[in-house]
Amino acid sequence: MTVEISLILLSILAGFLLGIVSGLIPGIHTNNFALILVGLSPILLNQGIEPLYVAIIVLSNSISHTFHDIIPAIFLGAPNDDMALAVLPGHRLLLDGYGAEAVRLSALGSAGSVAFALIMAYPLVFFFTNAYDTIQENMAWILIAISAILILTEKGEYVTGQGSLASFRYKGYALCLFILSGLLGYFAFEMEYLATPILKFGETSILLPILSGLFGASQLAISLMSDSHIPSENISRMQLSVKRILRGIISGSFAGSIVAWLPGISASIATVVARFTIPKEIDRDDIEDELEDSKEFIVSISGVNTANSIFGLFALAMIGKTRSGAMVAVNRLLDTATIDSRSIILFLTAIVAAALLSYLSTIAIGNNVHHVLKKIEYRKLCFAVIAGLTIMVALFTGIFGILLFLTATTIGMLPPFMKVRRSHLMGVILLPVILYFI
Repeated sequence: MTVEISLILLSILAGFLLGIVSGLIPGIHTNNFALILVGLSPILLNQGIEPLYVAIIVLSNSISHTFHDIIPAIFLGAPNDDMALAVLPGHRLLLDGYGAEAVRLSALGSAGSVAFALIMAYPLVFFFTNAYDTIQENMAWILIAISAILILTEKGEYVTGQGSLASFRYKGYALCLFILSGLLGYFAFEMEYLATPILKFGETSILLPILSGLFGASQLAISLMSDSHIPSENISRMQLSVKRILRGIISGSFAGSIVAWLPGISASIATVVARFTIPKEIDRDDIEDELEDSKEFIVSISGVNTANSIFGLFALAMIGKTRSGAMVAVNRLLDTATIDSRSIILFLTAIVAAALLSYLSTIAIGNNVHHVLKKIEYRKLCFAVIAGLTIMVALFTGIFGILLFLTATTIGMLPPFMKVRRSHLMGVILLPVILYFI
């Protein structure tokens, strides 16, 4: 019994540490480690480490990753697949001196989603198990409705004296960006076989060049044009109201729990859905409103990613469907029929333990990384990150990935000049998925 407990604790710790690595290094995803662990499982079995413990490492890794991946998004402007939309508000908070607070809020959003999953697991599992077929049959229409709401709610920049029809111009811009990014995504997915990595590390993801360009390099390039800099002061204490924190946790967790059940739907799409739940406050000036909105959005998107990882486990156990690389790995390691109530309780315990460790480490890293970055000239940091993204894209996706990256970077620079939300660029995923379901 003591040996079993020791192996469980060591598995949680190993997954937690791997999550720090995959979370802090852009381009390294939990899927990479998950598939490597599956390949090593026969060797580990010969050493007395059963597949159950490897599955715990995979789950702990996926949870730890969802805590730590906010840090490069905020401090470097370098996104991974699930944190693409966090780059703009996160980087804005960094430049306003709230980088550490944004990380703390993100950790709270992820931790809150773990509590949400434990409380709401039974009713949500019951609902989605019974409604799964109906939702899947109407998935195209659901995504079309989400896309329409995304575009129609665009109001653009308010300018005193402009006519009442001005908002339609911004809606037109939003539609153009949605279609343009969608065509880029469709082309990228259709021609994915052209991505020939120089360095093979897990599965090649065509999302790496397009999301790094749309939401990473484009934002850094604009920062270079605007002569931005990282302020010397870095606020760590949370200044967001309890109402907004709770709303961010609930909306993000619920959206994340939804996509965990649906085929072809990523956490990025759930983030778009969660964004609709953050209404504009009207009792303060616009600058403070935008600041508060950005903070709440960070809470929400973090809740999306962690809840998605947790409910993916329930989807595997209840309907035998895998919705992420981590769940594919767990499915290969364990027969779905063997995932009984005891296994679920053990996995949930590992998730809670990994979440606790990740919460503490994320805040600690967020409080200290600023001291390192403020010693570096911001322009040099931007150039270094752009160069790093370019090298990473070249290594993992080859020449084709570089072409996609440059195209995506150009498109990603359009929303600020058009004065519309960058979230319309999520058409890069939404449009191909809609066409897939149609």
